[in-house]
Amino acid sequence: MKKYNNWTLRLVSGLFVTSMAITSCVDEIKFGSAFLEKAPGGSVTKDTVFNNAEYTRQFLTNLYGMQYYGLPYKNVANQESSNNYVGKPEALTDLYVFTYPSAGISGPYFSGTHSANYGKRSDKFDYLRNNIWEAVRGVWMLIENIDAVPGLSEEEKQSMVAQAKCILASRYFDVFRHYGGVPLIKATFTGTDATYSMPRNSVEENVDFMVQLLDEAAAVLPWTVETPAADAGRWNRAAALAYKCRILQFAASPLFNDVEPYYPGATDNPAIWYGGYKAELWDRCLKACEEFFNELASKGGYHLQQANGTRPEDYRLAYRSGYANLDSPEVLLSTRVIDYDAFKSSHYNWHQWGDPLMSIHRGYSPTQEYVEMFPWKDGTPFDWEKTKAEGRLDEMFQTGNVVDDNIVLTRDPRLYEEAVVNGQRISMDWTTGNMAGRSFESWLGGKDASTNPTTQTASFATGYAPMKFLMGDDMLRRYVHWPCIRLSELHLIYAEALCQSQQGDMQKAVDQIDIVRARVGMKGLVECNPDKNLLSDKNALLEEILRERACELGMEDARFFDLIRYKRADIFSKQLHGLLIYRLDENGERRDEPWYGNDDKTMPYPSKFEYEKYELNNPVRYWWTNGFDPKWYLSPFPATEVNKGYGLVQNPGW
Repeated sequence: MKKYNNWTLRLVSGLFVTSMAITSCVDEIKFGSAFLEKAPGGSVTKDTVFNNAEYTRQFLTNLYGMQYYGLPYKNVANQESSNNYVGKPEALTDLYVFTYPSAGISGPYFSGTHSANYGKRSDKFDYLRNNIWEAVRGVWMLIENIDAVPGLSEEEKQSMVAQAKCILASRYFDVFRHYGGVPLIKATFTGTDATYSMPRNSVEENVDFMVQLLDEAAAVLPWTVETPAADAGRWNRAAALAYKCRILQFAASPLFNDVEPYYPGATDNPAIWYGGYKAELWDRCLKACEEFFNELASKGGYHLQQANGTRPEDYRLAYRSGYANLDSPEVLLSTRVIDYDAFKSSHYNWHQWGDPLMSIHRGYSPTQEYVEMFPWKDGTPFDWEKTKAEGRLDEMFQTGNVVDDNIVLTRDPRLYEEAVVNGQRISMDWTTGNMAGRSFESWLGGKDASTNPTTQTASFATGYAPMKFLMGDDMLRRYVHWPCIRLSELHLIYAEALCQSQQGDMQKAVDQIDIVRARVGMKGLVECNPDKNLLSDKNALLEEILRERACELGMEDARFFDLIRYKRADIFSKQLHGLLIYRLDENGERRDEPWYGNDDKTMPYPSKFEYEKYELNNPVRYWWTNGFDPKWYLSPFPATEVNKGYGLVQNPGW
């Protein structure tokens, strides 16, 4: 199968362009809405764009630009999920607190006032303002008109249609996981006919449609791209099959697949569940996983990024390189919104707002609950009470200090990529993994935390600061992509399907989890948890899978949808905590002052601390005090859209 043409994807001012040179004398090519509505020279798009091979390629690239990008990066029209002023769904989980009160989700979600009458920036994933329907229409425009485009070979036409189908499936899944069954549009139409009907399709119809699109595309596309650095972001067979696994995992989960619907009494609504528990749905997911991994075994092309040494920092670098590098061998699909992270400018606001080294912080602070999910570096579970009783809390992040340059990381290496912890050095070399620079001071009065943990604001609002996708100066001038789906997630989906399917092979499930753990130097799951009966207790193994997903896929949208698909009201309504750290002097007295720039010339680096877990209350989430109403599992459709009368039925409870 011929590989892709070498189309380098990059983004300028929020719009995708290609790096190809236009040598013919033509009008300036338009992008975005202007491009969709009117082609160069004033002719209608259909007559001009699809009468020119280069314009058609640009049209497809523009559709790529409508895909989901998971990090809020700037105020972008019609892409609310990427808007700093909305907020990520992960802020609603037990992993993070979101301390920016002016963000869209902070008010309606944290206060429990969200309703179907929401306006702009008020829903975690706006039904109308995320380029879903623009992408749907664009895909069908391309499919309906590509046969007439001159200058394209039949092979390229088939490839472009296949890529467009993948975009369509992914965009439907983006909205499906927030709303359940939505109307399936299978051709272009004007939408101006007052009598048109477009009712919600069932969960089953939505899932089958998305899977069909991906299967059709996978039959055409090459297994992988030829040059990852240049073609990163292009859909291929591996990405299509992987995405199918993710869709089938979501569909088979208890949100839609259970003996009762998620909302009491809504038994007659096929748009919100399958109508009962169907064990074969997990079997279908398992079969898709087997298809993916069988082909991976025969064709290769992807693998987990492995460490070049056995130090914790070597494993940390392997993990970082796996999710952050543009040419990572484990990223199956990615999207981009900028060329590089300028860091010191407003070019990329995710960094401007989130990094603890910046002057402002409107970001996501990891919780104590999240930090305690990460095992010790050998893979044995971290137990706060046991560690405290043994007098080892001072060792729970690292031993040694920056002055003596003898720091040894003591926990799961992924912890230091998800959260900034006390004593963590500010930089890590991308080639050697060596840590450098001063250490973060997150004790009360420390250089970085100051009084923030007591006010629960700014950096270290919880005693911890965010790290994932930030990385301080380490990220300066590097390309920033969103890893839509990584190979490590596929291993964990496969493990879950093995655990949940009717054949129920627990050992094979553990084997898949252990592949992910081994990449960061940890021993096997069963060996590290001998008291949990993981090979016979299905529920215990599922809990470990969800925990492992939280550690491996932090800030990658996994946790929120894991809690949704497993209907975990118990976790959504759980009071969360932060960590107060007090620096102690040689007499055991608290010293609320920084060491860097204050005591570093007169005394050794602090080595003794006092720790206190405390309840987070800025803000207090409505769910913590009033319980979790099951209506929150799916979002409300905008009332204005429901009231148009074309058949859109509101989700129950709203």
